[in-house]
Amino acid sequence: MTSRLFLQNSTLHLVGGGYVDTNRIKFELSKAEKIVAADGGARAVVEAGYLPDLVIGDLDSLDMETRRVIPSERIHHIAEQDSTDFDKALRHNHADFFEAHGFMGLRMDHGLAALNVLVRYAHKRCILHAENDVIILCPPKITLELPKTCRVSLFPMAKTTGTSTGLRWPIDDLVFAPWGQSGTSNEALGTVTLSMDEPAMLLILPLDQLGVLRRALANAPSWPDIS
Repeated sequence: MTSRLFLQNSTLHLVGGGYVDTNRIKFELSKAEKIVAADGGARAVVEAGYLPDLVIGDLDSLDMETRRVIPSERIHHIAEQDSTDFDKALRHNHADFFEAHGFMGLRMDHGLAALNVLVRYAHKRCILHAENDVIILCPPKITLELPKTCRVSLFPMAKTTGTSTGLRWPIDDLVFAPWGQSGTSNEALGTVTLSMDEPAMLLILPLDQLGVLRRALANAPSWPDIS
């Protein structure tokens, strides 16, 4: 499939059918250059007062009331059931930057699947919004201008290593793995630099550091596209 949106020098907001805070999604979408709804996420977009530029997915969660207000040419059905709607939305769209809302919070399995998608498309700069946190897959190197004592959590999705500066508990010489060492509730001493050896480490920050994370990720190098 050739995507209907091929966007360069832009930020694309993806909206799923999971939990979204009404006021927060209205604010975020008011600044969005383009909005892509993943299946039932279209309802949250419409309820926020916007129309998605594209609705993509298997459409099993797109209710008829929402569907009636969206131009039919914006609705793209992908019948396969081997991937999630977040996967479809991220895979079939191209942008410099993605912000993903409504993919965490209601069901644990959906949340875990969303984290899996971040790793699968490591070359794409994507911030995953949760209720109280923002999450990215760590790029090869990232520098974050964080306030002192800010929570910095790291969780490996595979066996991996890296180095850091500016953390209360440095990660140098540690071997991380889902079945072993993780980095929950580390703390920033100020500016934090992380360098990772593989595209396998999730970085989780408090929601109030979203602006810091956006700036840092925009300036960070990307992993190569190996798809």
